Amino acid sequence: MTLARPKLVCSNVWKLFGAGAEAFAARAGGASATPQEIATAKLVAAVRGVDLEVREGEIFVIMGLSGSGKSTLVRCLSRLVEPTAGEILFNGENLLAADEKRMIEIRRHQMGMVFQHFALLPHLSVLANVAFPLEVQGVDRATRDARARRMIELVGLSGKEHFFPRELSGGQQQRVGIARSLAVEPELWFLDEPFSALDPLIRREMQDEFIRLQSVLRKTIVFITHDFDEAIRLADRIAIMKDGAIVQAGTPEDLVLNPATDYVAEFTRNVPRAKVVKVASLLKPAPPGLDGAAVPLIGKIAEVAPRFAPGTEWLRVEDSEGRTAGALHRDDVVELMMRG
Repeated sequence: MTLARPKLVCSNVWKLFGAGAEAFAARAGGASATPQEIATAKLVAAVRGVDLEVREGEIFVIMGLSGSGKSTLVRCLSRLVEPTAGEILFNGENLLAADEKRMIEIRRHQMGMVFQHFALLPHLSVLANVAFPLEVQGVDRATRDARARRMIELVGLSGKEHFFPRELSGGQQQRVGIARSLAVEPELWFLDEPFSALDPLIRREMQDEFIRLQSVLRKTIVFITHDFDEAIRLADRIAIMKDGAIVQAGTPEDLVLNPATDYVAEFTRNVPRAKVVKVASLLKPAPPGLDGAAVPLIGKIAEVAPRFAPGTEWLRVEDSEGRTAGALHRDDVVELMMRG
């Protein structure tokens, strides 16, 4: 399979806080200093030497505990926070070389952002809130209202156009925030813990809605969370941060089955393998004559296991083109689930 082209590429990105941070970074050759040297200079490294690549159309999740640097990093990627050193390429353009006017243009027309706090304008209706970024762009009223209505319908809030934020539930308010960020039709979508303030049931519903939206829109997404269950449910790939640095990046399956460090192993220790291991990992040649309904090659074991009816030993597996790719055996699924 051909990998999608990179949409966002970061190389050796640092964010140092403290007096003289830029001068220190210049002296240290792009901030490649040791933690002891940084501490001696009375600086704090919120982001340390981050390298990452986000591919077009994927959901790239950055996760870590509170204070790990994930929110600072995502703000560096959009230059809401100025990186101290490094390189950030968006569609091949170096964002750190762009002036403020150019960055405003990029944020208004090519980036969408959703944060934990909905930040809706309380005196504006749902329709006006969603249309607001288009108004800032100078889009005429008829065009912006038409696009806002499409986004409201997309997130399942048709009929609520003239409600005010105070008249909506928390989940509905977050849907308005998502619709507003989508109104500019962004190429790159940043979401920083967008569901963490919601009740568990509403949060699950919003994750379902997010998965549905992505299946329709195929946006390039950088999603921040501290919840590993949320990460493995949504992510194509995950980067785990600790003390400002990325300690491992890969698919959920990579992280759970092949942790690179003790920290990653502990972070993923309680994740059921069946939730992250894909059918492709247990694929075997299909027995002659196997037919019937099939399960997808990219499906998770936990999702397809209930398809084994009593007495069924094999499930046929199909690829994305509907062709038989092999088969899944009940014993392999049971063994995986017994191993945790």
